[in-house]
Amino acid sequence: MNLGHAIRDYRTQKGYSQGDLEKRSGLLRCYLSRVENGHTTPSLNTLAKIAGAMDISLSELLMEESGGVPHPMNRLKDEELRFLIQMRRYSVDLDEADRTLLIDMVRKFAAVSPQC
Repeated sequence: MNLGHAIRDYRTQKGYSQGDLEKRSGLLRCYLSRVENGHTTPSLNTLAKIAGAMDISLSELLMEESGGVPHPMNRLKDEELRFLIQMRRYSVDLDEADRTLLIDMVRKFAAVSPQC
């Protein structure tokens, strides 16, 4: 899954333009465009802002999608989501390659973790 495409899919499902998301998140539209087009990888803090602006959880934004609709079996457990939230404070010091690696690891974990 491409994170930028997921953000665009959620944004369009909500009926928001990039300008709407700019107003709701406080992030510049040109930056949001770069994220959606895969030209930059946002920090977890920024992903949390984007998710909050679209009224979805960070875990929904990070999990794999099936046909544009999140599959309920791929939801992160509460303790996994708490861990991600704690990681947000450390993500500020990560460069773009490390953020990309971390996000890919989270997505893979969410896709293969056993579900109760």
